[in-house]
Amino acid sequence: LRASSASGDQTLNERVVVGCLSTSALNCRVVPGSLKQIDAGNGQVFGVNSADEIYTLYSGVWTKVPGSLKHVSVGPAGVWGVSAGDYILNLQRGDWVVVRGLLKQVDAGGSVFPAGVNSNDDIYCLPAEGSWINIQGKLKYYSCGSYSCWGVNSADNIYIMKVQSLTDPFFSLWEQIDGALSMIEVSTDGKVYGVNSNGDLFERYFCVSSINPAGTKWRQLPLYQRIKHVSYDGGHLWLITLDNSILDCTDDLN
Repeated sequence: LRASSASGDQTLNERVVVGCLSTSALNCRVVPGSLKQIDAGNGQVFGVNSADEIYTLYSGVWTKVPGSLKHVSVGPAGVWGVSAGDYILNLQRGDWVVVRGLLKQVDAGGSVFPAGVNSNDDIYCLPAEGSWINIQGKLKYYSCGSYSCWGVNSADNIYIMKVQSLTDPFFSLWEQIDGALSMIEVSTDGKVYGVNSNGDLFERYFCVSSINPAGTKWRQLPLYQRIKHVSYDGGHLWLITLDNSILDCTDDLN
């Protein structure tokens, strides 16, 4: 693993799993800018900084988006965010539209609907037509891909919901997964990454697929900095460090 910046490359000992194979092929570079949270999906990258200003990556340059959000998410369900007051907003034709309800974190990675959690750790999803539906359980962070949803609760316990019907989230089951994470992200293609309370980065690996969405076990990815947020899309693993630096990691085989 190599991290590159204007001051030169930093080499790290690391191995990453690609599909069901293991290879030393992950390269990271420091991206100019400062963000506290980042999300990638559908070939787009959005993020917010410590002042709740919104940015998107356009032609390799961070471009400011009007508005103010503490958390933003982009994916098949569109671009969604939540404000400092937990108001929910959806980007429609370049304008933020307020959607009824309150959430502290939202995720747009599901194929059909956005989902999220509120200040009481209640879990919700929004079908294509209708109102927010409460999903049984309690989570502080929730993320969905095309065939599974993952979340962590206030005790950092990890759960997976193997979705049987993307339009009926009640037709699914929670299963606890080993380990402890403070946040977790699932890519549209099902890859799962998470960060623990110590800032360590983990990947769920060994043949994660629609047949086996839970994978087999966690693999820690040692880094020279502590991480607080992670997102993955299109071969790019985006990381936010504790000092709000941005890392873009790519696999040489992708």
